[in-house]
Amino acid sequence: MELQDEIRIKAPRDVVYAALNDPEILKQCIPGCEELTKHSDTDLEAKVTLKIGPVKAKFGGKVKLDPSKAPERFSLHGEGSGGIAGHARGGADVELIEDGDGTILRYEAKADVGGKIAQLGSRLIVSTSKKLAGKFFENLAEVLSKQ
Repeated sequence: MELQDEIRIKAPRDVVYAALNDPEILKQCIPGCEELTKHSDTDLEAKVTLKIGPVKAKFGGKVKLDPSKAPERFSLHGEGSGGIAGHARGGADVELIEDGDGTILRYEAKADVGGKIAQLGSRLIVSTSKKLAGKFFENLAEVLSKQ
């Protein structure tokens, strides 16, 4: 599965980048996030409850960040498991482009899913993934507008 999109956020690039690296802000923005632990500047661990079609599961996962080209670009890779519901593995490349008083956030993501959730069909998985990504960015824009 591949996703790509972009959104304009009304905040300077350094503020957006800092928010994307702040576990408290991320926890508020990630749909279904119950727990987010930052083990280092590059290693995060999360617990998220999601409903994909008829399947609702609690996923635990680890994410590794590559900030070597920050703040213009960074990438992340991770994998998670929802027990019997299935598992996912993937990554994303994110670009932050200064745009006047705001930032254009552009991303390309790829993921592979397996288990029960993979049996739901790619259309449902892709549409749910797009909805979750959209909700994440809506939440991020809202949190940043309050700062």
